Formats: sequence, C-alpha cells, structure tokens
Amino acid sequence: MSSRMLVPAAVLALAAAAVAADTPKPGLYGQISGDVYTAPGGVYSVSIPVLPEFGGQVHDTETVVTFDDSVNTHASIACFPLDMTQKWEFETRGIRDYLAYFFANYVLPDFQARYPGASSEKAVFVPAFLDGSLIAYCLLPGGSAFENRDSVIGPPAGELPVAKRGNLLFVRTGYIYVVSIELAERITQRSVFNKTPDQENEILRERLLQLASRIHFPAPKPAPK
Repeated sequence: MSSRMLVPAAVLALAAAAVAADTPKPGLYGQISGDVYTAPGGVYSVSIPVLPEFGGQVHDTETVVTFDDSVNTHASIACFPLDMTQKWEFETRGIRDYLAYFFANYVLPDFQARYPGASSEKAVFVPAFLDGSLIAYCLLPGGSAFENRDSVIGPPAGELPVAKRGNLLFVRTGYIYVVSIELAERITQRSVFNKTPDQENEILRERLLQLASRIHFPAPKPAPK
C-alpha cells in the first residue's frame, strides 16, 4: 500500500469474513439489509449486484466493499474521504485533471505494486456522469479473480493470463470513489472470447455505469446557521 495515502491498494483488498444474506452480521464493517449494502457511517448504500444462489458473496473493509459470484462478477467500490491535501488538489486542478492525477498517482501504482507489469490501456473522461467521471482500463498480468475457477476455458498451462479491469473514478460529497470491475470473460472464456480492446472497453464501461447507478448517496447536511 502506498504510504502517501490510505488508498487504492484497498481497491483490490478482500476482508476475511464472507456473508451471503440479510441484516447486519459480525465480520462486516458495513451493513446488509435485504439486498442493500450500506457502507460504514452511512456514507453510501448500494443494491448488491450478486445473488447467493449464484455463489454471491460480500466482503468489506472500512473503506472498500467487494462483490463476487461464481459466474462472472468481481467488482469493488472504494470510498475515501478527501483530506486537506486532496481537497486542495481537487479544487486547484478541477474535476477532470484531478481524477486523472488520482488515478496516475495512486490507483495505477498500487495495481503495479500488486501485479508487476500492470499498465493503463486507456482513460476516458465522462463529463455527463456524476458531475464528471473518469473511466480507466488496466491490464493486470496474473491479476484475475477467476484464474482458478473450474469454468475456465484454456489457455495452455503455464501461460500467465492478463486480466482486464475497468475503473470508474468520481468525487461525491467530499469523498473520492473508485469503482472497479474485472472483465471475467477475458479469463473464463479466453479461448473463445475474441473481442477487440474497444469492444472489451465498451462492455466494461456499461457494467461500471450500471454498478455506479446502483449507488445511493445521502442528501448533503445543511450548512450550520
């Protein structure tokens, strides 16, 4: 984890306790009620994108929740308060440059520390989504959550698979969010999944926007009189 800030290595982290049901349970930092996960402190809530009948599990830490299933989902939502330094960077750079700065200085280096050879394939600013968002696509050698699944098709033994993740960054109510999703089919169907990079990116883009659209943010507190 980077010493500069308690951030994006946690984007990939999993908590030890798994849950698959209703109501708050020991081992979770946040809470689950029905099909809704609420982050610690009520910072946000999100409808859970995995189902128990398909092996869906929810893991979290104080800052990150991860959703996994046995089919094709490995997704996480990281949420970090902007400290004074990050607020200054945000206010002086503006949303577009700040998100690019945050990705380049925190998210990508932590991917690279975890998965040697990790690289950024492409980054696109989306001004109309959540008041400005950045979608960045990463290639991660050996970085798949699906590599050891029974459903994997090919390739030859000994070949290191390169996972692909889409990452959606945005700022909301004094927090920076990093939503991350792995393109499962690139690993689980690797011998038959023959999409171009742009087609892969479009799949990830749609999944990122869908997951982010599930997130509910509490109304801002009124300013003190």
